[in-house]
Amino acid sequence: MRVERIEVGADPVAAAAAVRALAPAPASVSDTVAEIVAAVRDGGDRALRELVARLDMGGAPAPPALRLAPEELDAALLADDVRAGLELAIANVALVADAAVGDDVEVALPQGQRIVLREVPVRRAAICIPGRQAPYPSSVVMGVVTARAAGVEEVVVLTAPPIDPAIRGACALCGVHEVYAMSGAHGVAALAYGTETIERVDVVAGPGSLYVQEAKRQVSGVVGIDGFYGPSDVLVLADESADARLVALDLLAQGEHGPHAPVVAASDSAAFLDALADQLEALAPARPRSDPAAFVLAHAGSMRCGLRFAEAFAPEHLELAGETAERLVRRVRAAGCVFVGTAGATAFGDYIAGSNHCLPTGGAARFASGLSPRHFRRRMSEVHIGDAAAALAAAGAPIARAEGFDVHAESMEARVGERTPR
Repeated sequence: MRVERIEVGADPVAAAAAVRALAPAPASVSDTVAEIVAAVRDGGDRALRELVARLDMGGAPAPPALRLAPEELDAALLADDVRAGLELAIANVALVADAAVGDDVEVALPQGQRIVLREVPVRRAAICIPGRQAPYPSSVVMGVVTARAAGVEEVVVLTAPPIDPAIRGACALCGVHEVYAMSGAHGVAALAYGTETIERVDVVAGPGSLYVQEAKRQVSGVVGIDGFYGPSDVLVLADESADARLVALDLLAQGEHGPHAPVVAASDSAAFLDALADQLEALAPARPRSDPAAFVLAHAGSMRCGLRFAEAFAPEHLELAGETAERLVRRVRAAGCVFVGTAGATAFGDYIAGSNHCLPTGGAARFASGLSPRHFRRRMSEVHIGDAAAALAAAGAPIARAEGFDVHAESMEARVGERTPR
């Protein structure tokens, strides 16, 4: 277990950068992914089946059909308690997602024209579900329920074969349209470009390996994507009244995601950080799966300094523990999701609270948002000029001519009974 103690000091931004640097830099897979994407784009089903056999099946032949038959998706595959938990998660995620779906807005402008800002869903979306190391039915809920709340007609899941019964059961509960037994960059490419037997989608979303995320990035000019999801991280900002054991458990829980990112606690109380270090030492041996890049304990001169450090780190998950920390919640601007109070364990958000667990990583929370219906919807202006044509042409035609677009000016003026003066 690697524990790093640091002083935030007078430069929280530099301290946050130093903590980020503790994580190993990911290897570049850009060229490999580009070759895979091009192979599927140009070779269709034949190339896709070869890649599924090589990359998903370990050299064994690809399944006769990459798409699962409807009878292979059955909620009865789930244990009763898992099904009950997933049903509650589906209900909670749907309620939160529904609240994020906007209505059409009509704006009446002074010249007489009307602009209707319409929100329309994409027709077809794909959700990537990790499946090589363990099944993630919770990711099915986060992606599929959110897309369906957005109004997407057809929601497709792709995940590595063999597909675990928990994934198949969750897909049945969530009403997935199609499930494909494929993963990686080749799966993303197949859904982005389409093949002879696979219809292309409009958006590719969801978590996955570095190959999946890089493929999403490379096809982002062809389809919409939600973001680039890297190693998962957490930062707990705690004051002296926080429960050190609970914070230690939250850090250890986040450490289960593996050695690719640090897990961090910051406090203005050296005594709290000492107690936290003791709890980590006591609890870690019985939890060997928790193996982050490092457990980082950061001492800040004040809670506001701690918040500046947290903002610079821009964690995927931010926990505010203790009364002083909790009062800072309205000041937070850079976090994927904020968990407030003693009961606010990040793990609730990963599964059941109703917030989405597909969140910006690697400091991207400075500018990016978590998965929401807006990733599957787009704003479209519906323009009604009507009697405003004369006033708008008089104002717009000179601008068009100043830019050298005479026919643009003519097009506007042609809508007016009497040609507007130049």
